[in-house]
Formats: sequence, structure tokens, C-alpha cells
Amino acid sequence: MINVFVTSVIDAPIDEVWKVVRGYNQLPSWHPAIDRSEIEDGLPEDTVGCVRNFYLKDGQNVREQLIGLSDLDYSFSYAMFDTGMGMFDYISSFELRPITDGNRTYVQWIAEFTTAAGEEDEKANMVANDVFQGGFEALKERFKK
Repeated sequence: MINVFVTSVIDAPIDEVWKVVRGYNQLPSWHPAIDRSEIEDGLPEDTVGCVRNFYLKDGQNVREQLIGLSDLDYSFSYAMFDTGMGMFDYISSFELRPITDGNRTYVQWIAEFTTAAGEEDEKANMVANDVFQGGFEALKERFKK
């Protein structure tokens, strides 16, 4: 099992950051790698169990299911399936925490998954840097003062 854990600090209050990232179908509005997204079967984007079907800018199609959402804890979790990226049993969580010193937000993104033998480092680096850190950098830029 591969574990990826990436954290950052966003220079904005937690409620403002949560408004941007909470919407499970809103990835294209804040993550630079995402081209378009839709929730299958017309379900609201905050329905646990809904499936997000999205396309990366390179055309890759990914489907993920929302498996948890908490406005109280500023967190959501999801499982990835139907992808040709060679990652299996992929479970991820995204969490925000308030930083009271400066009214900023601590953010962490975690994933666990398996992949083919010999691809562990490549896949872990791609998730950590291209997906997680790439999203964090876009959020930092969005809230830049």
C-alpha cells in the first residue's frame, strides 16, 4: 500500500477556503489539471455516494465516488475508480483546519492506493506533486493578498 501525505498553508480564513473546495463537482474551478466535471445521475454534489466523472486537461477520464463529507470538520473523502492511471484501491481525504495565528488555513490531502510493482515511486510522486501540491499552489494563488 502506498501512502501519500501532503500539507500546506493557505493565507485565507478556513470558511473562505471551504467555500471553494467543498463542492465535489467544483474541481475545474480551482484545480489547474482539471478540464471539466459532472456528477452522474443528476445528484447534488454534496450527496455522499455520488459519482464525480471528470476529465483532466490531457483528456484522461477519472471517476470518483464521494464517501464522506463533513461541514463540521471541513473535510471530504472519496474513492477513485474507472481510471487508466494504474492506481488501485485508491482512497483519499482532504481536510482543512483553522490556523488562528493570522486567520489562515492548514490543508492536508492524503491518499492510499496500490499500483504495479516498480511504479510505486512514480505514482506516489505524481499524486503528491501534480495532484495534491498542484492543487495547493492554485489555492494559494487564488487567495493571494
